[in-house]
Amino acid sequence: MPNQTSVTEFLLLGVTDIQELQPLLFVLFLAIYLVIVAGNGAILMVVISEPRLHSPMYFFLGNLSCLDICYSTVTLPRMLGNFLSSHKAISFWGCISQLHFFHFLGSTEGLLLAVMAFDRFVAICKPLRYTLIMNPQICAQMAVTVWITGFLYALLHSVMTSHLNFCGSNHIHHFFYVLEIQWSSCQGLL
Repeated sequence: MPNQTSVTEFLLLGVTDIQELQPLLFVLFLAIYLVIVAGNGAILMVVISEPRLHSPMYFFLGNLSCLDICYSTVTLPRMLGNFLSSHKAISFWGCISQLHFFHFLGSTEGLLLAVMAFDRFVAICKPLRYTLIMNPQICAQMAVTVWITGFLYALLHSVMTSHLNFCGSNHIHHFFYVLEIQWSSCQGLL
């Protein structure tokens, strides 16, 4: 049996090693993050506050805006902190948590886009039955199903990943935890 040590933390090396670029990248990515949060927050507030927008299309658009705010928040704040800090370590369970939420929100977004496409299909192909098919109760059920399915998929992925043996270097040349980099270094031992 080969000698294996348990990995307790990973070092996220980030986008670049050039220290002079780090403040510039911090400002750039902070501006991008603020635009994402402000833009999606504005969409969400308008959809909620305007009664004329309480239709299935805008209901799903509001879900997508909320999802995009959360999705950006999974990786960008950590990356921004790493631009300003010399300590770029993240714990093993922090990696698994980040992996879970990244997959949860990413898969939920894909499923939500499919539901939005179905909504438009019904609106175009069955316009006279649209309000019957896409009533508020069905829309809420579809949204809840999408969110729960995404969560369960990510939970399965995260639990299985947490049981893998991680070996090799704990340095990750990325700004968030990437499973494939670590797992591929252990393939020769399996």
